Amino acid sequence: MDINTLAASLDVGWTLIAAALVFFMQAGFAMVETGFTRAKNAGNIIMKNLMDFSLGTPIFWLVGFGIMFGGLNPFFGGFEFFADGVAGPGYDWTTLIFQTVFCATAATIVSGAMAERTKFSAYCIYSMVISAVIYPISGHWIWGGGWLSELGFHDFAGSTAVHMVGGVAALVGAAILGPRIGKYTGDGKARAIPGHSLTLGALGCFILWFCWFGFNGGSTVALSGSNAEVAARVFVTTNMAAAIATVTVMCITWLRYKKPDVSMTLNGSLAGLVAITAGCDMVTPAGAVAIGVISGFAVVFGIEFVDQKLKVDDPVGAVGVHCINGALGTILTGLFAYYAPASVEVERAGLLYGGGARFLGIQTLGVAAVIVWVAVAMTAVFRIINATIGLRVSPEEELMGLDKPEHGLSSAYADFMPIPSVLGTRAGEEAAKEAVSLPAEAVPVVSVSTRAGASTMHKVVILAKQSRLEALKNAMADIGINGMTVANVSGFGAQHGAPEYYRGAQVEVTLLPKIKMEIVVSEIPVDTVVEAAKKALYTGHIGDGKIFIYDVVDVVRIRTGEVGYDALQD
Repeated sequence: MDINTLAASLDVGWTLIAAALVFFMQAGFAMVETGFTRAKNAGNIIMKNLMDFSLGTPIFWLVGFGIMFGGLNPFFGGFEFFADGVAGPGYDWTTLIFQTVFCATAATIVSGAMAERTKFSAYCIYSMVISAVIYPISGHWIWGGGWLSELGFHDFAGSTAVHMVGGVAALVGAAILGPRIGKYTGDGKARAIPGHSLTLGALGCFILWFCWFGFNGGSTVALSGSNAEVAARVFVTTNMAAAIATVTVMCITWLRYKKPDVSMTLNGSLAGLVAITAGCDMVTPAGAVAIGVISGFAVVFGIEFVDQKLKVDDPVGAVGVHCINGALGTILTGLFAYYAPASVEVERAGLLYGGGARFLGIQTLGVAAVIVWVAVAMTAVFRIINATIGLRVSPEEELMGLDKPEHGLSSAYADFMPIPSVLGTRAGEEAAKEAVSLPAEAVPVVSVSTRAGASTMHKVVILAKQSRLEALKNAMADIGINGMTVANVSGFGAQHGAPEYYRGAQVEVTLLPKIKMEIVVSEIPVDTVVEAAKKALYTGHIGDGKIFIYDVVDVVRIRTGEVGYDALQD
C-alpha cells in the first residue's frame, strides 16, 4: 500500500469514527430531553428520538443529499435521487453517512422545545420535512458550494448549519404550538415545571460533550498532513469553550438565584459546545475562553427571555442553547478567528486580529439568511400540519401524559408509580376545566342524595384518574375549599383493572395508578363538594373513580389548639 492510499484510508477511518460519535449524540439528546421533562412522557420522547433518525436516514438519502450537494445553482443543489451521482465519479459513502448523522442532529433539536404536547404523527411529518428540505437547502448554501460558501462564510462544524437550523425551527414550532397546560398563570407569569430526572439530563449532557469531539474534530474529514494539527486544536478549543461556559453559568445562577442551578448549568455546557462549533478550527484557546464566557451569559438570559418575555414554552432550553448560541458563535468567529481555515491558503483573521469588518459582515449575513429561510419555511410547515392533522394533543391527553394515549404505555418505568406533576391551584385552569364530551357508550349520571350524618363535619375521600387531578383541584377551589391532601395510590375496583398490551402480549394490570384527594368540610355543604367533584371527573366510562364520605368526630389544629369547626377555618 503506497503512502497516498494509506493517507486516504486514514482520512476515511477518522471520518467514519467521528460519524459514529455524532450518531451517539442521539442518545445524549434523548437523555437530556427525557430528564428535563416529566416521567409521564418519557416513552414518547424516546420514541421520537429514535424515529427522527430512523425516518431521516432514508429521506436524506432519497432527497436531501442531492439537494445539499448537487450543483444545480448556488441556492439549490438539485434533485439527485438516492444520492446517485452527486459526488462525481464513484459513490462518496463517507460523506453520505457523515452528513446523515449531522442532519439527524438538526432534526432532533426541535423535539425538546415541543415536548409533552405534540402529536407523534405530527412530529414524524415535520421531522421528515427537516431532513428532506430544510436542512439540505441551507446546508447547500454553507457546505455544498452554495452562495454563502462562495462569499467566504465559515461554519466549520455547524453552529448555524446544524444547531441554529434546529433552534430556529424549535422556536417557531414551540410558539405556534403554545405552552404546556399550567406553564403560565392567568397574569402571564411563568411557572416552573421541573423535569423528573436531573440524573438522566446530566448523563445526556456528558454523552453530548463526549460526542462533540467527533462532531467538531471529525469535521476536518481528514487526519493526514496538517489536518492532524487542526483536529488537535479543535479538540482543545471545543473542550475549553464548554468548560468555561459551564463555570460561567454556575457563577451567574449562583449570584442570580442564590444557589448554583443544576439544570441551567447543564444547559451552559451545551451552550458553550454549540457556540464554539462554527470557529473551533480558527480560534485560539484564549478565543475559546471568550466565546465560552459570552455563551454562558447568552444561554442564561436567552432562556429567561424566551420563557418569561416571549412566553414561548421550551421545556429543555433548546432555543437558548441551539438557536441563540448557534447564531452567536457563528458571528463571534468573525471577531475571534486567528488561524486560517484548512480549506484556504490565505489568512482570514477576525476583526479583533486586524482582519477588518468584511469577514464579520459575511458571518452576520449568513446567520440572518439562514434564520429567514428556516423561520419562513417552518412556519409554513407547522401551519399546514396544524390545519390538517393537528400539531397538539388534546388537553386530556396532555394531562394524562403522552405515553398512554400515543403509545399505550402506562409508564416508561416498569414497576414504578408514575407521579403527575402537581401544579398550582389555578394552573392551566382553562384547559383543565374544559368540559368532557359525553361518549356514545357512556353511562348516564344517576343523582343520589348523599348520606345524612349526625356530625357537622365530614371527610370526603375522592379516588380518581391521575389525568383529572388538575380539573378536580380547580373545581374544589371554585367552591371555596381551602385545604386538601393529595396522594398517589394504586388499586382496582370491581373490574379488577383493565387489560393493556406490551409488545403485542396482554399485560394483566390489576393495580392501576390513581390519585386520592382527602377533604374535611364543615361550612361548605358536603353535597356541594360531591356535586363539584362529580362534574369535574365524570366521563361515563369505567375508571372515573369513587367518592367516600365519613363523619368526623373532631379536628384539632396543632399550632393554636383550636378544635372542631374553628380548627377548619382560615
